[in-house]
Amino acid sequence: MQALKKVLVSFAMAASIAAVSSSSIAAPKGEEAVREAIENTLSGIATSQAAVKSGDLTAAAKDILEAANASKEFRYELTERQRQKATDVLKAARKSAEAGDAAATTEGLEKALAAFKEMKAKYDLAH
Repeated sequence: MQALKKVLVSFAMAASIAAVSSSSIAAPKGEEAVREAIENTLSGIATSQAAVKSGDLTAAAKDILEAANASKEFRYELTERQRQKATDVLKAARKSAEAGDAAATTEGLEKALAAFKEMKAKYDLAH
């Protein structure tokens, strides 16, 4: 009976260690959300740039809003302040698009795209 208890306790301990170690080996769920957020932001900016080039500033403003909303999900401590500034640039570009100023919209989108690409590069280096 004593031997059976030792075997069962050993088995239970091995099972709990295996359960804990497998969850720690798995990729964190948050990383995928962060990667998706930066990709959505970059694609939204690219879509906005295409809309501005085609002359559709209304669609560009909508796409910029979606990109700015996606950027809020990009949470990486080392680039947080840069993300806030780049999102402010996107908001300014959206206001320019709504006002009908294609040149200012294009300039703002280019600045935001460069900033978000830089943030993505920093994130990718660390992950």
